Amino acid sequence: MPYEEYIAVFRKAIGQVSALRVVTSVADILIVAYVIYRVLVLIRGTRAVSLIKGLAVLFVANLISQVLGLTTVYWLLQRTITMVFVALPIVFLPELRRALEQIGRGRLFSGGFDLFSPENPKEVIAEISRAAGILSREKVGALLVIERNTGLSDLIEAGIKLDAIVSGELLVNIFTPNTPMHDGAVVIRGGRVAAAGCYLPLTDNPSVSRRLGTRHRAALGISEQTDAVVVIVSEETGVISIASDGRLTRYLDEDSLRERLQKTLETRPRSGLRDWLKAQVRA
Repeated sequence: MPYEEYIAVFRKAIGQVSALRVVTSVADILIVAYVIYRVLVLIRGTRAVSLIKGLAVLFVANLISQVLGLTTVYWLLQRTITMVFVALPIVFLPELRRALEQIGRGRLFSGGFDLFSPENPKEVIAEISRAAGILSREKVGALLVIERNTGLSDLIEAGIKLDAIVSGELLVNIFTPNTPMHDGAVVIRGGRVAAAGCYLPLTDNPSVSRRLGTRHRAALGISEQTDAVVVIVSEETGVISIASDGRLTRYLDEDSLRERLQKTLETRPRSGLRDWLKAQVRA
């Protein structure tokens, strides 16, 4: 083979390697950008935002002290930052647990599948909404937890097992005051009332309004730790609310609640990488 042909083959190989490097670099940037985006979504509205601001202040102060030659201040800040990084896993334990749960549910990089799959989902949603409307008009407090991907067996085991068909009359009777099961929450699994009298963990988010009572805090707590959808009826005002992914939507009526439940429960969540990239392209 002539010398010129060797040079041509070598240049072609270099071009292919360069093109491959460009592709891998672009993929690398997209993956990192997506991970950062998911982390920001995960910590939004939590106390982690304030903690990250505090870390930023420490790093800026450390840089300034180094530039100005403040040896003692720089030494103290260096030791402080080291201790902070050691304590980070403990400080961010709720957020880390939530991230690992999302990875386990397949919601960080894939859409996953929803376990809310009764034979007639619209009928179940209609009964839940009708019960919420009746309870709202009568100002009877209620908590309805709808299980999805994350299992709620621990809550069900601690409550009063029912395994009954979802109906508006049953839900209203459960939450009627001075009855054995009115205190606590109802857990709905697969279109059936699995248990009543279940107690939920309270949210530890400091940004939650002090005006919200225990029911709303419990609803936010379980929605932060799981992907459950929670319907709340306020005993004081009769206001209907819904909690999902650690967010609370208030001042719903029977019709708007039904529409929101249908949108949330009957559609596949758009949290996969492919769906996210499609959304960015459309934007």
